[in-house]
This record gives sequence, C-alpha cells and structure tokens, in this order.
Amino acid sequence: MKALLDTHVWLWYLLADKRLSKAQLKLIEGQGNELWLSAISVWEAHLLIERGRLPVAEAPSRWISRAMEILPVKQAPLTFAIVHRSRLIRLEHEDPADRFLAATAAEMKMTLLTQDSRLLRCPDLTCVA
Repeated sequence: MKALLDTHVWLWYLLADKRLSKAQLKLIEGQGNELWLSAISVWEAHLLIERGRLPVAEAPSRWISRAMEILPVKQAPLTFAIVHRSRLIRLEHEDPADRFLAATAAEMKMTLLTQDSRLLRCPDLTCVA
C-alpha cells in the first residue's frame, strides 16, 4: 500500500505518542508498504520546532535529518497538478497545509494516514484513522 503520512501521524510515530492508532502503526511498520511524506510536513515540523511546540533539543534541520533515518520515507513531490487539485478538493476548510496533503494523496492515489476529522470526512480521500 502507498500511504501518505499526515504531519501529526509522522511526528506521533517518531515520538512514540500513544495517540497513534493501532491501524496506523500496523501500516507504518508493515512489510511491503510504501511510506510517503510531503515537503509540507517537513515545513510544518520546522515551524513547530521553531515555535517551541515540538519539544526537541536540536536545530530543526538536524532533528528532521535524524527523523528520516529513524523512519525512511519517500518524498512526495509538490507538483503543478497537486497545487491545482488543492483548490478543487472538497475539504471543509482552507488550511493550505491540509489542502496540499489531501491533494497529494488524491493525485498520487495514496491512502492518507490521519486523525484529522476534517480530512477523514473529505469524500475525495481514502484514509486510515
């Protein structure tokens, strides 16, 4: 399965957060699954670290480099088609990061691992909560 990790799912896995669902954990650790991450998630992690909302003891770039070693992921590109779809996707809100994640999953035909209720309700997505 090709799975796109929502930012919080990626961070929860790395931080061993108990909010990560058993279904998501099984997919992340399962053999044969392709794990993908959007550059938007890396950007969001940078912001969280810079603002002190993600408690790490090192610079954002160093922490993210180590995170990529702990959980290897494929980089989901931000393409013109994804940007276009981000404006067409049927999502209840205008948060640009969520729109790019949703559009990436839809455009690349990936399952989105998320616990965001607004993304879960999007009829254009296949999600695992």
